Amino acid sequence: MLLLLAVMLPQAAPDFSGRWASDQQADMGSGWGPAITLTQDASRLTVEYAFFGRGDMQPALRFVYALDGSETKNTVMMGRGMQVQSSRAVWQGPTLVVTTTHAFTDPQTGKDETAEVRQALTLEAPSSLVVETTRSGVLGGPPSTSRTVYKKQP
Repeated sequence: MLLLLAVMLPQAAPDFSGRWASDQQADMGSGWGPAITLTQDASRLTVEYAFFGRGDMQPALRFVYALDGSETKNTVMMGRGMQVQSSRAVWQGPTLVVTTTHAFTDPQTGKDETAEVRQALTLEAPSSLVVETTRSGVLGGPPSTSRTVYKKQP
C-alpha cells in the first residue's frame, strides 16, 4: 500500500538553477551557448548567457519563460533590429520543454515565415543537465536535433 501511495504522489519539478558549462562548441548545440546561468522559481525559468564578446560591451542575453504553459515574449537586438521570440514552457514529467517560435521574412519571396525551436531540459543527475534541441526545417531544409550536456559549475 505504501508503494502505491509513493507512485501516486506528484513529484516536485526539478530545479535547474545554477551555473552550467558544456565543452560542446562545434555545432549549434542547445542554442544558448557553452556557458549558461539558470534561475528558477515557482513561476518562471530565466536563462542568461554571454553572446557578445567583451569588446562589444553588450549585456548577456536574458530569456524568461513562464512555467505554467502561458506564452512569453522575449525581445533581443540582433542583426538588423529587434527580434521578438514567442515561447511556451510546459512540464512533461521531469522534463521542461520550451518551444519558441521565431518570425522571419523569406529573403527570396518577401513572405513572413516562422521557425520553431524546441528545447527539452532534463536533469540526468544533480550536476548534469541535458538540453535536447530540435529545430524545424526552414525554407525547405530538414529539421535537426542536437544534444548538449552541461555540467554544474561551483
